[in-house]
Amino acid sequence: MKKLIAAASFTAILLVSCTPKASTAAATPGTTTSTAEQIAQGKTIFESSCGRCHKLPDPASHNPVQWVGIMNAMAPKAKLTDDQHKWVYDYIVSAKK
Repeated sequence: MKKLIAAASFTAILLVSCTPKASTAAATPGTTTSTAEQIAQGKTIFESSCGRCHKLPDPASHNPVQWVGIMNAMAPKAKLTDDQHKWVYDYIVSAKK
């Protein structure tokens, strides 16, 4: 029984350590530290990079927490830098207001 528990624990630790880490580039929901110029650039990047592959989603269609997940999934596909990732996120969150 102890061997089974040890094996299960080892497997769980191995799986957790091998999963990709979430990007820290996106801002914490509710905080915007980008300048107005950077947010404007985020809008341009959003329209050009995201619109290249699919119809642009309405920023109001998701809450800030959902946008973090979406941005973390899509930013690598769009080849955004960490700064661009943050600017697009800040634009999307500010555009809903």
